[in-house]
Amino acid sequence: MTASPTPRDPCPLRLDGVVKRFGDFTAVRDVTLTIDPGEIFALLGPNGAGKTTLIRCVAGLARQSVGAISVFGFDTVTEFRQTRRLLGLVPQELNFDPFFTPHQSLMIQMGLMGVTPDAAWADQLLETFALTDHRDAYTRHLSGGMKRRLLVAKALVHRPRLLFLDEPTAGVDVELRKDLWAEVRRLREQGTTIILTTHYLEEAEELADRIGVIHKGRLLLVEERDALMHSRRRPGQALLDLAAPLDQLPEGLPPGAELRRGGRQLCSPWSDPEELERTLRRVREVARIIDLQVERTRLEDIFVELIAEAEQR
Repeated sequence: MTASPTPRDPCPLRLDGVVKRFGDFTAVRDVTLTIDPGEIFALLGPNGAGKTTLIRCVAGLARQSVGAISVFGFDTVTEFRQTRRLLGLVPQELNFDPFFTPHQSLMIQMGLMGVTPDAAWADQLLETFALTDHRDAYTRHLSGGMKRRLLVAKALVHRPRLLFLDEPTAGVDVELRKDLWAEVRRLREQGTTIILTTHYLEEAEELADRIGVIHKGRLLLVEERDALMHSRRRPGQALLDLAAPLDQLPEGLPPGAELRRGGRQLCSPWSDPEELERTLRRVREVARIIDLQVERTRLEDIFVELIAEAEQR
């Protein structure tokens, strides 16, 4: 297999003032962003926000109107061959020739990416994505989930250092989604830098090291996941189902605590684990808890809040 270009810059991706216009419509507006080596970066935004357009510019499928993009130090416009060899792209669309088998598709993709076709590597990829049993079946006979797995395998044939996953779990079942994200973690452990877009925000919350939110072509923020979750955190809520009804609230509960369902359920806000623990301890002094539900701020809540704020500007 032909070796990939040696990176000039350890930074996987730099975008400097990137603008993309389609006639009078501006899809991407002055985006500046640097991706760190080995991270999982989640690029989030509503439909039509500019995520896919930005990815297409990086991957060389579209050319930015203004600004510069570099992949490991290579310019995506003037040094396209090098940048394309260093990155892999899993697109939203299922794009296969229905008359080729999965193994043939991988071998052809190797040729398209400028690497020597390697049947053993193709077989290894098929095994990794649980497609060995369908190695010689026509791709048109694969299920939607199998086609999605094959897309990921195709993106990896040239062993890219930077991998784009554009809605990779759209339309797939829960089990396959978990398998794909396990593979994402494995790739990151091997040193691959990963940029993903997803509408399943719980995935981004679990996987991403940093999160960027884009809306109407503008990058609203870029923050580490934990810092974002902390800065936008709101008081959570604990719902406690009780074995017997209470006539009044136990002493020492946070302001806003209340009894519901005739005293058989207690609802109490909490701002940190210590406060929640104190609440549970005080309730247990006077009642037996038979069920507990703890609600907290989720990335989905923060995302909706950010988009609403952007709409009001």
